[in-house]
Amino acid sequence: MNLNLRQAILQNVSGHDAQQLQATIDDALQKGEEKMLPGLGVFFELLWENSDDQEHQEILDTLENSLKQM
Repeated sequence: MNLNLRQAILQNVSGHDAQQLQATIDDALQKGEEKMLPGLGVFFELLWENSDDQEHQEILDTLENSLKQM
């Protein structure tokens, strides 16, 4: 079986509006299950690929600050 996980995730959320996407993200974070990590990774990939250099820096700053608070 040749399963493309990225494509499966994208097909699963295709057509979702912002509210549905937020619910998906909130659910993944609340459950804290490792099986949700690939989906969040695909969301991050989309975010990164569709952001400009300034937004990249904001994302990196947020990540850096979040890691310092751990």
